[in-house]
Amino acid sequence: MSVSDELTSVQRCLDDLCRSVGRLEQQLGNGGLDIRRVRTDADHLRESLALLREAAAAPAAPRRPDLVTIPDTPYDTTLWTDSDDEGLGARGRHAP
Repeated sequence: MSVSDELTSVQRCLDDLCRSVGRLEQQLGNGGLDIRRVRTDADHLRESLALLREAAAAPAAPRRPDLVTIPDTPYDTTLWTDSDDEGLGARGRHAP
């Protein structure tokens, strides 16, 4: 089976599950914690399957990160005014 066929099969099973949970809610009432948990889990499965469908439909080509161009021109020296050299301290100052 293809991925699309498998996803369709899972969708049908999930629809059956949601219908069954709905019938259980009608019989047991929807106020109980257990039935709410089952409903929430079924809804999460629906959301997960939708995400899986989107991922399967997306092209399989790896996404390259955006390239950043770094200019060859030198930096402005005023950017480094009053900066400390790591491990050496500020320029022009001497250790005691």
